[in-house]
Amino acid sequence: MTQRDKTKSDRADTGTNLHLPFKGEGRGEGDRSQHLIIPSPQPSPASGRGRTSLVGLYAIADTHVLDDAHLIPAVRAALAGGARVIQYRDKTRDTARRERQARALAALCRAHGALFVINDDVALARAVAADGVHLGRDDATLAQARAQLGPQAAIGVSCYNELSRALQAQAQGADYVAFGSFFPSRTKPAAVPATLELLRQARALLPLPIVAIGGITPTNGATLLHAGADALAVIEGVFGQTDIDAAAKQYARLFDSYT
Repeated sequence: MTQRDKTKSDRADTGTNLHLPFKGEGRGEGDRSQHLIIPSPQPSPASGRGRTSLVGLYAIADTHVLDDAHLIPAVRAALAGGARVIQYRDKTRDTARRERQARALAALCRAHGALFVINDDVALARAVAADGVHLGRDDATLAQARAQLGPQAAIGVSCYNELSRALQAQAQGADYVAFGSFFPSRTKPAAVPATLELLRQARALLPLPIVAIGGITPTNGATLLHAGADALAVIEGVFGQTDIDAAAKQYARLFDSYT
């Protein structure tokens, strides 16, 4: 049994009242435990595609880091290095360029058998037939995204450092959840910090794939996998490097003992 199999075998069933010990409980520091009522999840329309396959390097192609000329070659190199998910992230309002880039990335990911998701923009994901969309706190609701993209879309939800948000996303039919920032990040220096303990608790409660994000390197990534992450989301650690293929390979090797 691999470490990943062992971790998953320890998950608790949902729909129950679970007792979560905090640090210090049982060590003479008083009862600081809490009880969470875990909502029974809605049947996931996409359970046949995203739940078991979202494992590995989750590379975020951010156009703040990659200009138009380098975007496609950079993503091609990341896929060659072992990236299993590509997220397209563009915060500009250049509609024509965004659709052109997203279409090209969708085709590239299909050719490599990788999952392709769009950050935030449900309409763009639908227009280019992306595999899914990733939603933040201020984006469309999960129900709205599902209604537009259909039952087979892979929909992920940012949960920051909030376990309750992840449990709600599970109940509403999310296909994966993301936590972070686990380490300081130059991309989002003001991001809320998330802890390994949060990741362990989430792993025990959630049957969904869990994505970790925030300052992740090939050196610190293994601690997140050991705590229960299924995928590691990276921007500059891959796309900010001179040799993108080699950088992606460094991350991909971390999963050898966990899959």
